[in-house]
Amino acid sequence: MYGVKERVSRAIEEIKDQIIQVAEAIFDHPETGNEEYFAADLLTGILAEKGFKITRPLCQLPTAFRAELATGTPGPRIGLLAEYDALPELGHACGHNLIAAGSLGAALGLAAAVRELRGTIVVLGTPAEESHGAKVLLAREGALDDLDVAMMFHPGDTNAVEVTSQALEALEFIFEGRAAHAASSPEEGINALEAVIQLFNNIHALRPYLKDEASIHGIITEGGVSPNIIPERAVARFYLRASTREALNRVARRVEDCATAAALATGTRFWYHNYEPSYEAMLVNRTLAGAWQRNLQELGVTDLAPACRSRGSLDMGNVSRVVPAIHPYLSLNAGKLVPHTREFARAVRGEAGRRLVILAARALAWTAVDVMLDRELLAQIKDEFAGWQAGNVAT
Repeated sequence: MYGVKERVSRAIEEIKDQIIQVAEAIFDHPETGNEEYFAADLLTGILAEKGFKITRPLCQLPTAFRAELATGTPGPRIGLLAEYDALPELGHACGHNLIAAGSLGAALGLAAAVRELRGTIVVLGTPAEESHGAKVLLAREGALDDLDVAMMFHPGDTNAVEVTSQALEALEFIFEGRAAHAASSPEEGINALEAVIQLFNNIHALRPYLKDEASIHGIITEGGVSPNIIPERAVARFYLRASTREALNRVARRVEDCATAAALATGTRFWYHNYEPSYEAMLVNRTLAGAWQRNLQELGVTDLAPACRSRGSLDMGNVSRVVPAIHPYLSLNAGKLVPHTREFARAVRGEAGRRLVILAARALAWTAVDVMLDRELLAQIKDEFAGWQAGNVAT
């Protein structure tokens, strides 16, 4: 197995300039969720040239794709997940360009040793992680059901092997009142903006009593059209997060109560809905994570952080409920970095990002080799996942 890994590493070394160029090209052409045509075209074009069979669109998503390369020998299907959406205004301030290029590099490295492997290499292009979460749809539609494992990495400021996440609900509240002249006839109006402001105040009063690492963040997206018109419509959007689905459902009920109270106090009416998909908390397959950790250590990474829970949310959490999965973080080694900032984007585009994307490609590829060639490891991964499924059904 060590010889196969060495050949995969040499292949990645030979194409490292191409991997870096892909990462930087995607960085230089930032595209927000479900608009990532440049990135999807670039990735699928390279994979097709290397003999991968391309399926696109995937689940009616034009920038989602599946690329497969069979080894010719029966074995597991290894999913390497690529993200490539950018943030509005900030561009690739979360490093998804590195995620895409890292999975691409791993797939190309594995392709160079394809006749020595078992099973199938699968690259999944998954758009809109920052907004509409394509992985949620892919998981729901069964596009991942035939995978044996699913892997990706995320850039950050620490090397965290086991990273869980928060479950998330994205709720939009619409309040409706009645317009009137704000100066001469305010008593004739019903102020929808006042209802939204009251909703924020109610939620603020709720925060000290939240448990389960819960958090609520919101913005006002509509608040009226003129100071001289009583707003007849106002809209607020919130992200609700908690450590488990059950805890999140409790938070959502409390927030609905806050909205009901705001509407009652202001004489408005309201309704709400999910404006983005719900994300499940990440379930880390520890056996697979162990293989990742051993490979990182063999690649010279020794400063490993303990298991941690991200305060953010991932659509990879939905993937982890249908297939054994990992979503580790790799450090850019550029000091303390906060995602979704311009400082993070500068690190991603610089030398730190170039080093990291090659390390990620090697670690992903080496872990894939382990799963494809070590039948005992694969059995342990599946046994762990089956045990979680059985426990989940039981509860």
